[in-house]
Amino acid sequence: MELNNIKRVYLVGIGGIGMSGLARYFHHLGCVVCGYDKTATPLTDALHNEGICMLFEDKADLIPMSFQSPDEGTLIIYTPAIPKDSVILNFFKNKGFDMQKRSQVLGLISKSMYTIAVAGTHGKTTTSSMIAHILKDSGKDCSAFLGGISSNYQTNVLYGNNNIVVVEADEYDRSFLTLHPDVAIITSMDADHLDIYGDHSQLEESFKLFASQLKQGGTLIYHKGLPLGDGITYTMNDEAQAMATNVRIQDGDFYFDFNNSTTRIPDIKMGIAGLHNIENAVAAIEAALLVQVSSAAIHAALGSFKGVKRRFEYIVKTKEHIYIDDYAHHPEELRAAISSVKKLYPDKKLTVMFQPHLFTRTRDFADGFAEVLDMADELLMLDIYPARELPIAGVDSDMILSRMKMLNKRKCGKQEAVDIVRIEKPELLLTVGAGDIDTLVQPLKQVLENV
Repeated sequence: MELNNIKRVYLVGIGGIGMSGLARYFHHLGCVVCGYDKTATPLTDALHNEGICMLFEDKADLIPMSFQSPDEGTLIIYTPAIPKDSVILNFFKNKGFDMQKRSQVLGLISKSMYTIAVAGTHGKTTTSSMIAHILKDSGKDCSAFLGGISSNYQTNVLYGNNNIVVVEADEYDRSFLTLHPDVAIITSMDADHLDIYGDHSQLEESFKLFASQLKQGGTLIYHKGLPLGDGITYTMNDEAQAMATNVRIQDGDFYFDFNNSTTRIPDIKMGIAGLHNIENAVAAIEAALLVQVSSAAIHAALGSFKGVKRRFEYIVKTKEHIYIDDYAHHPEELRAAISSVKKLYPDKKLTVMFQPHLFTRTRDFADGFAEVLDMADELLMLDIYPARELPIAGVDSDMILSRMKMLNKRKCGKQEAVDIVRIEKPELLLTVGAGDIDTLVQPLKQVLENV
């Protein structure tokens, strides 16, 4: 398929963060863009307001006339998260349309560009957003496809005037194997998506395949300790080819020094919090140096980086209340978020509200979730968000709660959780999860601000 020939694009599952980025990209190119998803969200509302056609009923007769017959100018993009019995998905299949997965289209777009691809079971969204911001802020410029809404740019897709593109490389469904980057970054390879991979060794094998797909002369950057071959290793407070040293907190802000074999950048002030984000910054700096961004420009850009929505995002920050929201949905992500909050506010009682994501992930990591959540002082546990999955007998939130040593824990519904916060008004609140717990952010914000 030739990208230049595409005039019409229909996205089945348009409301996903990756799919919505492609919708915006093709709309920006002047294509007619339309899409279906099962529910309206603030993101689909934003797409509608930008002039993109939206449907929320899985009915073939609602598909616009311009998408009724296949031709070389029409592209159908779908996500594996869409059920196989979707009426709209099967309409396009049965009609013989050219159908591509989101990852395949991203591979086509980036094929002829200088591609910086960021992969990892954790950290890829923040790291890719950080790289894109450094390139934009420094004047180097880039295009970018991000897995979250950048707080600096209020979007998940950026358009550049050069040949550099930054992409988030998703390991789910082995999607990242459609990419052939010039720079590949791998932040982590912890066990996850075992419903797809079966076991951790298969997940690791996919990451190694991704690393092997570098273009000739390309560079691999990866976290020290990962079982990968030639490349640039990075870490924090340890020996590696790229390092963060002298890590410290001053007046609630994180600072560190960057060092590699040729460059030292001292006293970098992070615009966002979190020890894990310092490690993400080391990888981002190494990538920026590869495309000749100056040390001074990198220093300035990291200070002005505002992060990504739902990635250690401050919602309320007053003398009475601190409320942070994070997308963490894996035990190691939870560990990073909770550890950073406790490091920042060691004298405050930490209340965590957690919504488990997927029945399979809860089943596979119940012990890990229990261990990490025990780090909090109080827990409000919501029901599992099923996403694409059907229930599994015996798997629910109690599977985690029963393994915890903490006494101050409660299982509650979403509205009940808001009511508890309204009554008890915790001084330090962290909401975590990848499901629809984000719908509680504004209600919780209002509760804590109306003291």
